[in-house]
Amino acid sequence: MANIKDYQQFLRGYDYTGKTPVIIDFYATWCGPCRSLAPLIEKLADEFEGRVKVLKVDVDKNVALAEAARIQSIPTLFFISKDGEIERQIGGMSYGALQQKAEELLKK
Repeated sequence: MANIKDYQQFLRGYDYTGKTPVIIDFYATWCGPCRSLAPLIEKLADEFEGRVKVLKVDVDKNVALAEAARIQSIPTLFFISKDGEIERQIGGMSYGALQQKAEELLKK
């Protein structure tokens, strides 16, 4: 799982379509619900390693990206399918719900 510090360099040349589904966790270190979600996101990244790319973006360190993504509440999760379609989820999720979303991304 990548923790994005300099998103522009990381995303350069990265194609969100036709390759691997992506889950992005927009969070902040001071956010209680984000801290509760963090171990679930890490577990998901381990379980789906090589099949689904899981990224974490600290909104305080990546203000431009958070603004571009229109992040207004955290945690916010982006589920990006192989064809680049983004589904946004605001708030925490259970591990079972996260697994289900990851499986759905693999089927698209």
